[in-house]
Amino acid sequence: MKIEEFIIKAKKLNKKVVFPEGEDERILMAASELRKEGIVFPILLGNKEKIYEIGENMGIQNLEDIEIIDPNTSELFSMFVEKYCEKRKNINKNVAEKIVKRPLIFGGLMVDAGKCDSMVAGAINTTANVIQSASLTVGYLPNIKTPSSFFIMVLPDERVYFFADCAVNISPDENQLAEIGITTGINYKKLMGENPKIAFLSFSTKGSASHPLVEKVQKAVKIAKEKNCDFEIDGEFQVDTAISEEVAKRKLKEISPVAGKANVLIFPDLNSGNIAYKITQYLGKANAYGPILQGFSKPISDLSRGAKTKDIIITTVIICLMS
Repeated sequence: MKIEEFIIKAKKLNKKVVFPEGEDERILMAASELRKEGIVFPILLGNKEKIYEIGENMGIQNLEDIEIIDPNTSELFSMFVEKYCEKRKNINKNVAEKIVKRPLIFGGLMVDAGKCDSMVAGAINTTANVIQSASLTVGYLPNIKTPSSFFIMVLPDERVYFFADCAVNISPDENQLAEIGITTGINYKKLMGENPKIAFLSFSTKGSASHPLVEKVQKAVKIAKEKNCDFEIDGEFQVDTAISEEVAKRKLKEISPVAGKANVLIFPDLNSGNIAYKITQYLGKANAYGPILQGFSKPISDLSRGAKTKDIIITTVIICLMS
């Protein structure tokens, strides 16, 4: 699996993606490329004159082919204020008007109202702000209360793993960990077109060690299995047991549908997840695509504030395939 395959799939979907940070140069360049290559129909939020001025200075030729919306003057504004007031029952209308003018909120409401398919932000805004805006507009998936993230890790031999959560939850409890596993499994199936094999990781394999941190993972596995009986879920596993059939045969007494065959790896905390994806990326020479936000009822994702044009394009492609 290469990102080129995702791009080919995305082109066939004709998705609309809103970029709330439409006046950022990297966003402008990415939107230009996405439109020129026919990957998506980008929508930029911001002051139209300012966007044209920035685009002209950058030498972007196709801005006239890209829809630009100013939340302050949009004909959607009044409808979105009403919609926001419906969502937040106790809010004053004047306060709602100020909130809806915020590009992140306006963009989220565009997704919620079906005016576009997804939103990509975070080039300027923090991850916390993107998550808060998503929760206030599109909300979460049924039975999910935990926003999280995943990385798509593509190894040099083209094996693909989804790593989660490597960017959002510092120390998830067993319920949050279970939700992270289920949500990542849902997105693996959407993106890869096959059922996930979800391994919950630990420094213990099936009770080989005793510790509260191990017990947390064991409880998460039980909760995840109760919440979703369609996916193959197992653990707690050390990572070698999860990905090596040879090791799994040596370490496990019972047969597991996941051990040695896992394609979704759920890390017990942010320390282990973040370290693991970076070791895999830099020492294992893997391509790391992400982090991609997940858990919301409709696709909204975050960018690193150091994101380059290529990163924005790849995140946009992935989030389109999740819608």
